[in-house]
Amino acid sequence: MKIMLVSRIDNPDALVFAEKIKIVLEKQGSEVVFDTDTATFLDRKGSSLPDTNADVVIIIGGDGTILRTIQKMEIPVPVIGINWGEVGFLADLEPHEAIEFVQKLTSGFSVEERMRISLSRGSTFLGNALNEALIVTTRPAKMLTFSILVDGVKTEEFRSDGLLISTPTGSTAYAMSAGGPIVDPRIQGFLLVPLAPYMLSSRPHLISSDRQLEVKMEGSKPANLVIDGQKTIELGTSMTISVKRSSHPALFVDVKRNFFEKVDNKLRKH
Repeated sequence: MKIMLVSRIDNPDALVFAEKIKIVLEKQGSEVVFDTDTATFLDRKGSSLPDTNADVVIIIGGDGTILRTIQKMEIPVPVIGINWGEVGFLADLEPHEAIEFVQKLTSGFSVEERMRISLSRGSTFLGNALNEALIVTTRPAKMLTFSILVDGVKTEEFRSDGLLISTPTGSTAYAMSAGGPIVDPRIQGFLLVPLAPYMLSSRPHLISSDRQLEVKMEGSKPANLVIDGQKTIELGTSMTISVKRSSHPALFVDVKRNFFEKVDNKLRKH
């Protein structure tokens, strides 16, 4: 089995832990490589993440490291996160249990698909998001106006500081902080959460991913699109963004842990 190790590079303890995992897995006969960034900080030879042919990618870090890793992969490879951050909703393992679990990977594992959203402007592909896409004004204290079109019909208009277009996986991230609901990741849907809406009647919407969703920006105020907190795109002013379910979902190693139990533990712990 070929395994790639990705570590957050701003934490020496995480890097040491990555080396420890490499030693353990190599003793079992696995081929283990570091991604280029991790290898550079360990003064080792690295392997390219975007075109990796690894069977699984082990990520030591927080949600940011996991999102960044998935963003870089051209073709999704199963990943498993070891929490070396704060809450770490995307990381299914804590350091104290990680070694025992990863030793079992060579005997086989099941994979859980997580829906991603694909965003485009006309014929221009903007990117895929595992957690969320954020449309936010480039001018502080200026509101944006959004028309929401579902299957070609205008169903809602938001006036707000910004708009979150979230996946069910991202419902426990920024969307939750903005007042959105916690959504079962097995649901295939788009969660729309306005940021600081002008009207109290403007509420989050959960829309089936089988529907055609378009977000139309009205007015002359410029905005940015931020994808998973990793990629920022200048949108300019008035335009329409199409939102679809990506044909390439993210793949996570299934640790056989109940989602709602995990969320409850994370929230109570912090």
